[in-house]
Amino acid sequence: MEEEFWKEPLIPLNLQFFADGGGGEKTEDATQKKLTDARKEGQVAKSQELINGAMLFSLFIAIKLFGGYLANSFIKVFHKNFRYIGAYTTEMPELGMMTSMFGQAMIDVLLMVLPVFAFAVVVAIVLNIFQVKWKITGKPLKPKLSRLNPVSGFKKIFSASKLFELVKDVFKIGIIFYIAYSTLKDEVENLKILYDLDLLQAVIYISDFVIAMGLKISAVYMLIGLVDYIYQKFKFKKDMKMSKQEVKDEYKQQEGDPQVKGKIKSKMRETSMRRMMQKMPEADVVITNPTHFACAIQYDKDKAAAPVLLAKGADHLAQKLKDAAKEFNVPIVENKPLARMLYYNVDVDAEIPQELYQMTAEVLAYVYQLKNK
Repeated sequence: MEEEFWKEPLIPLNLQFFADGGGGEKTEDATQKKLTDARKEGQVAKSQELINGAMLFSLFIAIKLFGGYLANSFIKVFHKNFRYIGAYTTEMPELGMMTSMFGQAMIDVLLMVLPVFAFAVVVAIVLNIFQVKWKITGKPLKPKLSRLNPVSGFKKIFSASKLFELVKDVFKIGIIFYIAYSTLKDEVENLKILYDLDLLQAVIYISDFVIAMGLKISAVYMLIGLVDYIYQKFKFKKDMKMSKQEVKDEYKQQEGDPQVKGKIKSKMRETSMRRMMQKMPEADVVITNPTHFACAIQYDKDKAAAPVLLAKGADHLAQKLKDAAKEFNVPIVENKPLARMLYYNVDVDAEIPQELYQMTAEVLAYVYQLKNK
């Protein structure tokens, strides 16, 4: 009874739960094909934080460069749209007139800030190209049902990458808040004198203050983005890793199944051998090593300017060629150096090179002497 007890486990185990469904541990670097396919799907190592930081930094740089233009334009828009305030206090303007004035004011503001935003957009495009080169793909925009899977969505919420994003966002908000607070704290006394300045001086002072604070924040933002870019590169490389089985499977897909390729090569060898055997009756002589190589030579001055190699083979195929030569009464001559040089340096159906003319001519002369030609 005790022996039967140990033969049957109390709880049946399904060993599939312990199997690795991914084809093994992912220890191999991604192949170029996998990286190319991922690129087509829009999967690249890119930091949006770095782009946002660069855009913010370039935005404040543009404001600093176009500060005079923005200040003058702002004052012009202010005077243009608020000179009718006195008229509004005496009588109510028509709705169409108010709509027209508001639309014109919006156009003036857009034209005023257009150079600034254009500069920031150009910087964003350049930085995108710097990170991922230039390749446009629309596949990331296509809807995928897998994105609606609540299980995979729940896993993503508690993944290591989401934890990193959370820490990064909290750190970013904290840093931005600290810079804004410390800058305002240092300037709180100077802000009180704004009531004593005229409009232009107040605009210039506020612009310099905002630009200084913005450059500090955007510089820290870019530093955070740089760290994020390094992390994204590391994460992408890790995510793209492949198992040894995946590398083998990909190689099979690209190069073909080795067994199939072996069968194809075998068929090609058989076809080549049959073709060479059919030409053996036309051969004048078979030059051998004597056991390793065999090369069949034909010389017909009406067809070619030099002797032609009709067939060649090594080991088993060499023996086949010699058997065929005996069957068709083709002379077999042993010449080790010539047989080796013909086998390694001349293709089938090709004329022999000039360097081998002398040695081949001696063999052919010997054969012709035997045949009383």
